[in-house]
Amino acid sequence: MNSVLSLIGREKELFSTDVNNNEGELEHKVSSSRFLVLGGAGSIGQAVVKEIFKRNPQKLHVVDISENNLVELVRDIRSSFGYINGDFQTFALDIGSTEYDAFFKADGQFDYVLNLSALKHVRSEKDPYTLMRMIDVNVFNTDKTLQQAIDAGVKKYFCVSTDKAANPVNMMGASKRIMEMFLMRRSLDINISTARFANVAFSDGSLLHGFNQRLEKRQPIVAPNDIKRYFVTPQESGELCLMSCIFGENRDIFFPKLSENLHLISFADIAVKYLKQKGLEPVLCSSEEEARELAKTLPEQGKWPCLFTGSDTTGEKDFEEFFTETETLDMERFTNLGIIKNEPEFDSVLLAEFEARIDAMKSDLVWDKQTIVELFFKMIPDFGHKETGKYLDSKM
Repeated sequence: MNSVLSLIGREKELFSTDVNNNEGELEHKVSSSRFLVLGGAGSIGQAVVKEIFKRNPQKLHVVDISENNLVELVRDIRSSFGYINGDFQTFALDIGSTEYDAFFKADGQFDYVLNLSALKHVRSEKDPYTLMRMIDVNVFNTDKTLQQAIDAGVKKYFCVSTDKAANPVNMMGASKRIMEMFLMRRSLDINISTARFANVAFSDGSLLHGFNQRLEKRQPIVAPNDIKRYFVTPQESGELCLMSCIFGENRDIFFPKLSENLHLISFADIAVKYLKQKGLEPVLCSSEEEARELAKTLPEQGKWPCLFTGSDTTGEKDFEEFFTETETLDMERFTNLGIIKNEPEFDSVLLAEFEARIDAMKSDLVWDKQTIVELFFKMIPDFGHKETGKYLDSKM
């Protein structure tokens, strides 16, 4: 973890004080409880599963659509932690599927359900079909599994959100904001908590994870030089989710406090630190063509081609924020964790209209992005979405 911390500009683990101060209660509650983790083989999901596993739960079932990632999760856990007396199993299922419904109906005996599944990339809004799947995964699968948890008498439901849900400017963040509206509706029937957090360093599919791939494939490092982000480590993402799940009151949203312990850093700065940590000297290039060409010769010299450019793609937010001016905060309960306190405020008519209009589009098998964007604006009147006509897939 120390190497990752140095890359993101920190020396100390962010949540260690809060976790250590509450470790006794954490261990007691986890060791006496049954857990279902959905989307548990993604980067954040795996981190959450490890935090639960090492505290010896009575039952830990993990569901994910990725069979390969589940295999690696089990290998990782066995290699790091070994075994527990509790019931630990993994299931390669799509939570939107009939097979998952049958699985939950056959079992369903859980105290906590944690949903870490998500389409998390801003680039997923580039076409209307992936965008519709984003709505299904981020909104409707969440709502479905919530209702199943209610019907089964589950004690608590945790669902991960994103910092991009605060004053969203992209469809991914807006889908999570709409998801939070659906959560408020279900919170009348079950205790719910969630979390908004920063970028998870080296999570699957992230730009930092891509740095590893670029070196392995001997390709240039590319990063924006005008976007700064807050980062947490994978372990910190798991700790944040577990703290919210176990200690969050109904409708609480946990987030990392902005302080001297959480540093804002640009992707370009991380790229330079990353290469130096690998013993490589970054060489700045002026074009993709130059970077690709230099990748053929520079590595033998202990150097690596880099292309740092300004961001001009749809959905990029200039800054990060975890809460809005209108949200009520509790900044006293924990040292490095803030909490957004929510009342069960939602517009049931608007939620029903959203469901009906999306259902109609899917039933007709015809929809376009503009229609969905307009529907999002109706759900979130101050939605700051701007279409530039350019997406990350059009860049190296």
